[in-house]
Amino acid sequence: MKSMSCTVLATAVAFVTMSIGISPAAHAEAPMGLALAQQQNCMSCHSVSRPFMGPALHDVAAKYAGREDAAIYLKHKILDGSTGVWGPVPMPANTQLTPDQAAALAGWVLTLK
Repeated sequence: MKSMSCTVLATAVAFVTMSIGISPAAHAEAPMGLALAQQQNCMSCHSVSRPFMGPALHDVAAKYAGREDAAIYLKHKILDGSTGVWGPVPMPANTQLTPDQAAALAGWVLTLK
């Protein structure tokens, strides 16, 4: 039963990531990035495709797509938090994340452009 539900979940995640326009090269990383974002409660304030409490992750990817240091910049924003960049609602520091997890999340977000 558990393996069947994991298969169903993986299929659903693959469908969602393809339907929101993630490139085939990034598709392999997408389920892990989305799962990590869900596990670490990123999706409590963010959505992939629409603004919620925070900006849509698709919009974050588009905004920083031209920056050479985008992955490092976003990694630090994820770890340290941010205020005033996307409006009045601050993003708290995510002290529960390791630097590697923050880097993985930043890399995944940048695939969403």
